[in-house]
Amino acid sequence: MAISTQHTIDSKASANSSASGDRKLSGDGPGRGQDAAGMLGQFSPAGAPRGRMGQVLGVQLGGIGAYVPENIVTNEDLAALGCDSDWIVRRTGILQRCHALPGQSTGDLAYEASRQAIQRSKIDPAAIDLLIVATITPDHMTPSTACHLQKRLGLYCPAMDVSAACAGFVYALVTAANIIRAGNCRHALVVGADLMSRTIDPDDKKTFPLFGDGAGAVVLSASEDETIGLLSYQLGSEGDAGEMLCIPAGGTRLPLNESNIESSQRYLQMDGRNVFKWAVRLVDESIREVLADANLTTAEIQHVLLHQANQRIIDSAVSDLGFAPERVFMNLDRYGNTSAASIPLAMAERFSGGRVQPGDRTLLCGFGSGLAWGTALLQS
Repeated sequence: MAISTQHTIDSKASANSSASGDRKLSGDGPGRGQDAAGMLGQFSPAGAPRGRMGQVLGVQLGGIGAYVPENIVTNEDLAALGCDSDWIVRRTGILQRCHALPGQSTGDLAYEASRQAIQRSKIDPAAIDLLIVATITPDHMTPSTACHLQKRLGLYCPAMDVSAACAGFVYALVTAANIIRAGNCRHALVVGADLMSRTIDPDDKKTFPLFGDGAGAVVLSASEDETIGLLSYQLGSEGDAGEMLCIPAGGTRLPLNESNIESSQRYLQMDGRNVFKWAVRLVDESIREVLADANLTTAEIQHVLLHQANQRIIDSAVSDLGFAPERVFMNLDRYGNTSAASIPLAMAERFSGGRVQPGDRTLLCGFGSGLAWGTALLQS
């Protein structure tokens, strides 16, 4: 089913997926159920930012594309599986999400989003000299989804995946911007794509409703204008609490075998309470540090695009940071948590129809498994 054109996201069908993880990421890290959120940030030097700061000017966004499967799964559909529709809305704000069809892969969604982005950038595909795909649900363990996508798009360039879950797109965007700034490429295709429906246990009534599938892509190019680009960014991770959001089986730590292939260990495990507490604190601190680094206030930010994980996290950021609600974009209600696709899906909608003007500043913030985050302030 096609999504309404007012949202600028196309939807069709097309074809495979996989994910990996690790149960115990730190020998002495906090266990599930402990107040791990309160322990994080302890490794930063006193008075130092929570993550690594940076700036990349002289880069600009070109075309943006997005794609979601046509298979829409409503809360009412999940109620038939035993999920509580009212609880889903009350605790998350999600009304529906899109799930990939059988045979459809992360690369298929990424391909459709990438075609749109390249077409809208009006750049010859032959000019694209870097491809980065952010995903934790690759088509195969190897080769990378980026290499598959490069072949399908007919590109001639380096191609690689970045695995940073919900922070992945910002990690990929910052990586591409720095490579461009170093003079090693001029046009980068940056993609965020995940099929989270393949990683969630259908019997987990609290986690299964939260996630959806999707892909978004942007073309990032070099510019002679030194006033535009990433005014400030912060990348960070706190791996000591990686256990709070992980897929235990499927990697080299715990390979899939006859004893665990049918168990919940092959699905995403989430300590929801502690992840929520961590995210609320992290979003507030990281955004404050990025704004301070850029010497800007919340009133000087025109667009706020946070990772679409939970409405209560987004509402908390609006309240605590003082952003005008109309500047904070949300499509969580229609797509759920799409991991690395979350921010580029939001960008595709927010940047459409001339809503983002030259000179506007857009704040991006992705956060999740790792635990990892990326916050970036983009000047158009």
